[in-house]
Amino acid sequence: MYLLCKSLAVRDVRDFAYRLAAFFFLLGSLLMMAPRAQAGAYEAKLPDDLHTAKDLCALVPCAEVFPAASSFSPRMGQPPYVEAYGVAEAGRKKLLGYVMLSTDITDTPAYSGKPVVTLIGMDATGHFTGIKVLKHSEPILLLGIPESALLKFNQQYVGKSVTDKIEVGQTRADEGVLGVDAISGATVTVIAQNQVLMTSGAAVARQVGIMAPVVREAAHYAVTGQHYSWEQLVKAGALQKIQVKNEQLGLEHSDTPFIELWFGDLNHPDIGRSLLGDNSWNNLHSQLKPHEHALFVIRTAGKESFKGSGFVRGGIYDRVQVKQGGDSFTFRDLDYLNLYGIAADGAPAYTESAIFVIRSKAFSASYPWKLSFLGNRIDRATGSKSFTSFDTTYWMPASYLEGGRPQIEEAAAPWVRVWKSKALEIALFALLLVTVGVVYAFREKLTRLSTHKNKWPVNAFKYSAWALSIGFVGFGAMAQPSITQVLTWFHALLFQWTWSLFLTDPFIFLFWIFIIVTVFLFGRGLFCGWMCPFGSLSEAMYKLGGLIGLKRFQGHLPRVWHDRLKWIKYGIFFGLLTISVFSMGLAEMLAEVEPFKTTFLVGISHRTWPYGLFVCTLLGLSLFIERPYCKYICPLGASLAMPSTFRWFGLRRKQDCKSCKACAVGCGSLAIDAAGRIDHRECLHCLDCMVLYTDVKACPPLAKERKRRERDGLEITAIGRDGYFIPIHPVSSDSVSAVSKKQGPDPRMPTDPVAPPHKAGARGLRWLWLELRDHLWPWSAEGWASQKALQIAGLSLALAVSLAWLLAAMGRLSSAAIIGWWFGWSVYEVLIRLSGRRYVKDGPWWQANYRYASVMDMLSYVGFKNLLIGAVLFLTLKTLGLLLV
Repeated sequence: MYLLCKSLAVRDVRDFAYRLAAFFFLLGSLLMMAPRAQAGAYEAKLPDDLHTAKDLCALVPCAEVFPAASSFSPRMGQPPYVEAYGVAEAGRKKLLGYVMLSTDITDTPAYSGKPVVTLIGMDATGHFTGIKVLKHSEPILLLGIPESALLKFNQQYVGKSVTDKIEVGQTRADEGVLGVDAISGATVTVIAQNQVLMTSGAAVARQVGIMAPVVREAAHYAVTGQHYSWEQLVKAGALQKIQVKNEQLGLEHSDTPFIELWFGDLNHPDIGRSLLGDNSWNNLHSQLKPHEHALFVIRTAGKESFKGSGFVRGGIYDRVQVKQGGDSFTFRDLDYLNLYGIAADGAPAYTESAIFVIRSKAFSASYPWKLSFLGNRIDRATGSKSFTSFDTTYWMPASYLEGGRPQIEEAAAPWVRVWKSKALEIALFALLLVTVGVVYAFREKLTRLSTHKNKWPVNAFKYSAWALSIGFVGFGAMAQPSITQVLTWFHALLFQWTWSLFLTDPFIFLFWIFIIVTVFLFGRGLFCGWMCPFGSLSEAMYKLGGLIGLKRFQGHLPRVWHDRLKWIKYGIFFGLLTISVFSMGLAEMLAEVEPFKTTFLVGISHRTWPYGLFVCTLLGLSLFIERPYCKYICPLGASLAMPSTFRWFGLRRKQDCKSCKACAVGCGSLAIDAAGRIDHRECLHCLDCMVLYTDVKACPPLAKERKRRERDGLEITAIGRDGYFIPIHPVSSDSVSAVSKKQGPDPRMPTDPVAPPHKAGARGLRWLWLELRDHLWPWSAEGWASQKALQIAGLSLALAVSLAWLLAAMGRLSSAAIIGWWFGWSVYEVLIRLSGRRYVKDGPWWQANYRYASVMDMLSYVGFKNLLIGAVLFLTLKTLGLLLV
């Protein structure tokens, strides 16, 4: 910490720590004062045998979803369901309907990436009678949006039929669509829940005859009479494999998989004869009825049986099942035949085998189907078990079917339906983002048309953007970006990226594309200063305060306090990021430091008083202080400020800005320091300084030169890109450079320029090599000379981290451990670089505008670089199936 303390006074660091601790204490107090939502279903503990127990209703409250029932049957059918009976009449039970467990049928993930485990009741006519959430992992329903909101959402389905076309959104009678209201702020969750309810209900309804079963055309085989080897069948896609590793089930690492299965079709004459031999295939075929279908499964690795223990409990093989579309097929003892051997040349050795027969007319080998291996995954952190399945798709090769594979019309994904249903709003929103981006890109033309006394050429666009961001974006589309999305993207990037998860909310998805592009082009200021709904609302309150007579009370915090308090938002961001690694639920709770959910997504009137008080306090302060939340608290702004360090295009400065304080005095975000430099991490791009930059009457250096020329009768030339009048007579660049050096630091650079000596004159491949080495090798001769002990410690830590990645690649280290090591290395890399390679680039990466790195510059650079490197390593290991989850 020595180098860090050299850059920040010890007293300032201590004061910052005290204030940050006090802030989190205050936030925690507010959260404790707020009545908690009933979080009974959040990560609730479910029975280990919930998915295998015969008597489902002994484990879950079936009566709550089917109140009219007096008794329930054991599990039956496939997919499983329970029959609900009324009071017995004449000694016979009256069938009233059915109860089903959603995860017995579909594992559709919600926003957390995990399914919402739901118990569903449906009467004998296909109408929903009740819905109860048993377990969910949605942090947004833990605090802020109560679980009662999900209960109310589910209640909308009661009385509706499974045969209805139900979608989240407005009813569209002309299309036969019945709409249900969404939960504000939980769009992804309710879209997933709609899919779960409709898929589960339809699967059981088809099975019991409420809905007509899906009819698939029977397969017509192209038969050649040829016998194929095992390798030929694998290469053609006629054989498929399921491999499950111990780590995927939360077990200790093993060099051998938990289980490895090979499976394939046996009805096709060429495939069946190749695998079984002519006599055995003829014998099998003689036992099958015309609509029945046989497939084989063999275990080639692992000690776990794929037959399971169900046979002993009543003849059900509970480890494997076949899925085709919305249909599921399980196997009983009568559906099992012995497999005595594989005749195909090159077939692997196996330790367990079976032939299973599907006896349903709904199955067709012409269409794709999946073999599922079912099991329980153990959470290594909590020891709890959760039901999971591992699927591999099998589709008969086109060359094995007469006429090839049939054309399949897949139902549009939920996110596709959302985009189609909101096409007009999405188009208008996209047009707004593009317009704002283009207008801002031509900001210099606008600022040249403006003056200090008439800023309307700029303000007309800026105020319009504020109004639209508050009304249309914030309260209308509820598209307020949040730090929780940054945390979600961070976890998705490291663990499991799913495009559909982010595409389900089109406004947020498009907004983040806009944010990412503009942050790297211009810095955070375009979003934070022009398009953030809450930031725009806060700025509007400040302007309103001036209009209603509060202008004399408006002002800024003293610079000394501003320079201390601005670091709080970075502390909050890093705190939330760290906490999210261990608990996304806790991070979501602490993210209530953002007032966005209360203001736009849920509404003050729908939340308890501490949340409303927090929002009102922030907006009340905004009447007197310009954007207090944005400058001192906002973790989202902090997360965007870090990459803003490397924005390509900044606001213009001139050499005289060092001595002239006109822009600094009028800077609402206090982003201009005593040397006239702009801190683009803090700048909110009000563009007032850019207006002054070319204002010949308000900019002191320009006004002075204008008066001199007018007095001497000289020509008044145009203002050049450097911010000065174009010289009447050409001036050499050497003389300009000499004047600049004489005048001291250059305000046009955020910090003093630096010229790394080892890169002098480098070109081509040598430049590329040095560039790569600079990013991956933080040690330097300068650092070795000044901080030898630190450099040696860094080498030791680098070796340890490399070993950690190697252990992860071998499946012997968990994701959390890797993140811990990687975070520790990143902190140390900051210190190593500060002691030697203390520089970063300014502007586009292919240029060589090196400058001196402040502590925050280096934190931003190392943090962002290592996040990208870590993501690549994580995704590589995940793709190879080596990383523990």
